[in-house]
Formats: sequence, structure tokens, C-alpha cells
Amino acid sequence: MDPVIVATVGIAGMLALIALHVPIGIAMATAGFFGVWLLLDLEPAIKMFATAPTQVLVTQELGAIPMFLLMGSFASAAGLSGDLYRLFYALIGHYRGGLAMTTIGGCGGFGAVCGSSLATASTFMRIALPEMRERGYRPSLAAGSIAAGGTLGILIPPSNLMLLYGVLTEQFVIALFAAAVIPGLICIAVYFATIAAYVRIRPGSGPAGPKMPWRERLTVVRSCWGVLVLAAVVSGGIYGGVFTVLEAAAVGCFMAFGFTWLRGRLTVKVLREVLVQTAASTGLIYIIIIGATIFTFFITLSQMPTVLVSAIERSGLEPWMVIVLLLVMYIILGSIFETVAAMIITLPVVFPLVVGLGFDPIWWGVINIMVIEIGQITPPIGIIPFVLHGMAPDVPLKTIFSGIAPFFVADLARLAIVAIFPALSLWLPGVLGLMV
Repeated sequence: MDPVIVATVGIAGMLALIALHVPIGIAMATAGFFGVWLLLDLEPAIKMFATAPTQVLVTQELGAIPMFLLMGSFASAAGLSGDLYRLFYALIGHYRGGLAMTTIGGCGGFGAVCGSSLATASTFMRIALPEMRERGYRPSLAAGSIAAGGTLGILIPPSNLMLLYGVLTEQFVIALFAAAVIPGLICIAVYFATIAAYVRIRPGSGPAGPKMPWRERLTVVRSCWGVLVLAAVVSGGIYGGVFTVLEAAAVGCFMAFGFTWLRGRLTVKVLREVLVQTAASTGLIYIIIIGATIFTFFITLSQMPTVLVSAIERSGLEPWMVIVLLLVMYIILGSIFETVAAMIITLPVVFPLVVGLGFDPIWWGVINIMVIEIGQITPPIGIIPFVLHGMAPDVPLKTIFSGIAPFFVADLARLAIVAIFPALSLWLPGVLGLMV
């Protein structure tokens, strides 16, 4: 049988298994196993179940994932997310829409010590929603800003999804982190502008809070020193060449643990919850990675990506048109699948295709993650709105999605900006000497 046909059947079979609620990692491994069996033989297909887990478990860079997850859990338990919220409120809370902007800024800052969109959104749902309700914010603006801010968790470095992309595509992870800095700042700025436009069109939707005297603001800044030091040590250590990514994750985890202990929040119950949550998330991610490794070997063996590149070149279709089609696909996938799954399922085919068309792999890593995060809030099935509705059932889904709509338009605009101007992603890694 033609290898490309085998690959096509394998992809269809994997999607069918996922539709039948088979875990994604198991579905990918199963499709990869049968594909290699058909293309080679039974013996090499069986051997993959020994070589793939070994390959994944001995990859040092992947060890940073559980460490960053643990750091984020301890940071949340220590109340560092609340510190960020108070800090941004002290600085911009007196503007119209200031609390919504505070939520965006807090989510961006927490993303630097968390790395998870769902964790960021759920954390600020607990912190920000009661505050905005108390101050008379329009429910749609409140929910929309929390949902949009939550997506920053996987874009602002250090990001677990970006780390995973780097390992699976053999790209320099620190270069990817640096490449995401400017797009992350652009995202925050665009969200601020969206909120400012929203409250100008609907003046009563985001009332301004009282303005703090500068002496009081400085007091708040001093009280929030912990989260600032944590973010500075982890990010500064990585970009300054002091730590590897794994070392930075370990140092950050130790510091977050220390803050939890010093603040008297390190109870046996909290420790158990943090460890169980981290272990469960780590196990899930590793199973997906192992399955993806087997599936990637199968797709590479079939030479399907090479055939796709050749077919596109012969068709005369412009490479940018291919990118646009991929972006539409990812927005749809991101609204259906969890972020890790949305990226890993497609990576074996899409990454060689994009690189084969002449696009920079670092730039595509940033674009890939940006478009997946947009999918997480895409109506009508984005995962973040449903998580928020589950935490606050009295806020209708219709209200959440109506609040997301202006941020979704803003997301499309900033995605276009970063896609059209690759220098926004590639300039900082180049300046830091991280580009090969």
C-alpha cells in the first residue's frame, strides 16, 4: 500500500479513536503502532513501545515541565496571583476599565510563573470576578477580560507549551522564550486598547476606581516584592545565561515553595493538593508526548510531509495562503482540543510542511501557540469559557461569549500583525545571540 495512503488512514484512525473518547496519547500511539507495522514490520512496531518512552524520559529539557507546573501551583497557593492583582490595581485601577486592565496585566504576570492558560483563567476568575462585580462592572466585560487574560498563560514565557514545542521540533527553547516576549507585550497592549475602546463606547460598563496616593502605591509595590523577585529570577536567569531552562524551573519551584512556607500557607492539605495536581498533569502530558513520539515516527516514515510540500509547490498555491489555511484550522482545533493536544496532534505533519515552505521554525512556534490560545476562547466551543461558567454558574455562557467577542477581534488583529512582521518575534532572539 502507498505510504501516504497509510498515513492518511492512520490520521483518520487516530481522530476516530479520539472521537470515541480514547485518551489522546493512547490514540496517537495506537495509530503509530499499526502504521509502522504496515510500513515496516511487527517487530520494529513493538520495539517503539520500549524506545519511545525511554527517549522521552531521558530528555532533560522535558524535566522542566513538571517543575514549572509545581512552581505555578506553589505560587498560586502562596497568594502571589493576588499580589499581582493588587499591584496592577494600584497602578491603573483608577482609570475607566482599570479593573479589567488589571486582570489582563495580572494574568500576564502570573503567566510568567505559571505557564498554563486554564490555571491562569481559573485563578483570576476567583480573584477578579468578585472585585469587578462589587464595583459595578458589566458582567460581559468582566468575564471577557478574565477569559482573554487567561490565554496569556501559554504565551508569556516561560511557557510549558512553548517548551514542549521546542523539544519536539528540536528548536532552542530559550530562543523560543525570547521570541515570545514582544508578541506577549503586544497582546497585553492590544487587550488594554480593546478595554479602553469598550468603556468609551459603553461608559457605564467599567467604572473607574478611587485613585491611590503615590505613598500608598509604593506600599503596595513593596508588599508584592515576592512575585516580582520570582519572575525576575526565573526569566532574568534564563535570558541572562545564568540558568538553563531546567535549572531556572528548579530554582523557581524552590522559591515558590519558600514563599508558601514563609507566608504560613504550607499545610499538609495544601502540599498534598499541589503534589497530586502536579503529578496528574505531568502524567497526562508525558503520555501524550510518548504517543506523539510514536506517531511522529510513523508520519516521518510515510514521507507524507515531503509529499505535501511537493504537492503545494506544484499546485502554485502561495505559501502565505497555506499559512492562512493552517491558522484557520488551528483556531478550530484550539476550540475543541486541550492546548497540548491541539499542537501535538498536528505537529508531525504541519511542522515539516511549514519549514519546507521556507518559514522560520522559531517564528512559527510563536504563531502556532498564539493561534491555539485564540482557539481556547473561540465561540461557540472554546474551553476557557466553559471552565469559567463552571466556576460561576450564575454567569450565563451567552454573557461570557459576548464579552469575549471584542477580544477575539483584537486577537485576530494582533495575530495578523505578528504573522506579517516576523521581526517582532525574531528580533530579540537575534539581539541576544540565540538564533542559529
